[in-house]
Amino acid sequence: MVLREDLENREQLYLSKYACKASESLGRLIPEEPDEVRTCFQRDRDRIIHSKSLRRLMHKTQVFLSPEGDHFRTRLTHTLEVAQIARTISRALNLNEDLTEAIAMGHDLGHTPFGHNGEEFLAQRHPGGFEHNVQSLRVVDVIERNAKGRTMNLTQEVRDGIVNHTGPVMPFTLEGQVVRFSDRIAYINHDIDDAIRGHIIHASDIPRDCADYLGPEHGDRINTLVLDIVRESDGKDIICQSEEAAYYMNRLRDFMFERVYKNPVVKQNTELGKIKNMLNSFYDYYLENTGLLPSEYRMLMEEDGEEEVVKDYIAGMTDRYAIKLYTELFVPSGWKLEK
Repeated sequence: MVLREDLENREQLYLSKYACKASESLGRLIPEEPDEVRTCFQRDRDRIIHSKSLRRLMHKTQVFLSPEGDHFRTRLTHTLEVAQIARTISRALNLNEDLTEAIAMGHDLGHTPFGHNGEEFLAQRHPGGFEHNVQSLRVVDVIERNAKGRTMNLTQEVRDGIVNHTGPVMPFTLEGQVVRFSDRIAYINHDIDDAIRGHIIHASDIPRDCADYLGPEHGDRINTLVLDIVRESDGKDIICQSEEAAYYMNRLRDFMFERVYKNPVVKQNTELGKIKNMLNSFYDYYLENTGLLPSEYRMLMEEDGEEEVVKDYIAGMTDRYAIKLYTELFVPSGWKLEK
């Protein structure tokens, strides 16, 4: 039998001196007895994988609003692609793959329905604003609970990687920094792939200099960016890119904002107006009817306040649940004779 102590000893022997070892973790907010066979980071990963919040990402928009077709990315498939890229980089740099995977699997748990547009509209409506990375941390610290009412209670390293996967602060572990880079590599490239599949752009529209440097195909571009990070970060106490790779990745990102993310065919302004109205309607309705919130949310109101909890409930909705709920609450149904 391979026990937790054996795994921790292996990490000390074989991982890079810059890797975060499980035995050196800063611990949890609430101390727990260690597991017999899993390290603390493995337990964190497993708690996230078995969470309701992760499962709901299956039905949350990535870019295209409720797309028809089975091959467009969702927030869950994005998470899986981030985890794959991040593990590849961590393995090549001899970092802690378990920590890397835990952060990657949890980084988007707080995302709203309807993608970044839902995030923008909820930020406009909620007095405290809204940022999905901050909400992801709130999910693992407060909202997601098991049958006994316990929160995920993740390690400090995973919590830091989740909240700082975007924004001005860099994660303090290299594993968290790997996820931060991997998130951008994943979404830029898979959004290009989806935009081509949706006939929004053609492969030939990709800037020629980007295609020449990064590669003409989806896999080529990801491989180029991954290898660049591995080469540039090897033997260093920071994760970094070459100036050339950073330039062309940012150039691709600018191209996507210009041609896809702000494209009226993708954004469908009339549909965005409906989504904004939907989220505002939910916010107003549940502020006036907090007793109709699910019990697991109502129990948080005394400590966190009504607006914070209403925001939590809306952020946790999937696209299809939000549409179904809106229909039930605000769209009149025809009269029928009660039997």
